Amino acid sequence: MEFVALGIGDAFSQHYYSSCLMIHHQGAQLLLDCPHPIRKIMYEAGQTSGIAMDVDTIDAVLLTHLHADHASGIEGLGFYGRHVIQRQLTLAAHPDVLGGLWSGQLEHVMAPLCDPPADRRRFSDYFNAIELSDTAETAIGPFAVQCRKTRHHVPTTAFRIRAGGRTLGYSADTAFDPELIDWLSAADLIIHESNYGSHTPYESLLALPQALRDKMRLIHLPDDFDRDASRIEPLRQGRRYII
Repeated sequence: MEFVALGIGDAFSQHYYSSCLMIHHQGAQLLLDCPHPIRKIMYEAGQTSGIAMDVDTIDAVLLTHLHADHASGIEGLGFYGRHVIQRQLTLAAHPDVLGGLWSGQLEHVMAPLCDPPADRRRFSDYFNAIELSDTAETAIGPFAVQCRKTRHHVPTTAFRIRAGGRTLGYSADTAFDPELIDWLSAADLIIHESNYGSHTPYESLLALPQALRDKMRLIHLPDDFDRDASRIEPLRQGRRYII
């Protein structure tokens, strides 16, 4: 299993795309979070990583939560799927995340685009939904995905993604949570966010045991974070990583 760091920044970054990954195994691709402009993000990462990525190569999209820097690309992804490649796209998320996606964000702009105008499109006209469990793994192609709720303003889940005998842990947005880190520690590689405010302070991660920090990579960092001086390795945008 491997992944490409498509974006590594936070919501306010001037230098990086918002945090998202493309995870690969046996020809399958999972897009983890979907900020706008997702096709441009995938194209540029494909140029640097040597891995071709576009909407028609994605097997499923995993959503951590619905803040715009993580989900603003879903609208364009759905329109592209229906009108250009003419297929439904698969979205996988915890029910608490999926439950607010259509009625809370997408319906107002995606439902009226129909012919005749008296009709209204539905979520299922654009997407297939997979509800993820926080108590059991869910199979998506060659991947087994499990989620766990994090400490954030809106329903948000971390992930453990298993394939090929390896496991990737992803914290998603969260305040510092030792129990979440313990859950993620079963993974071979952990990608953890770090930022200001209600996010996880770098200093809290730095206090973790060395063995845990050695298999941790940082994401969702503010622009003023000194990446070169960090004692926990930050992800590099566009780079391909093997787990």
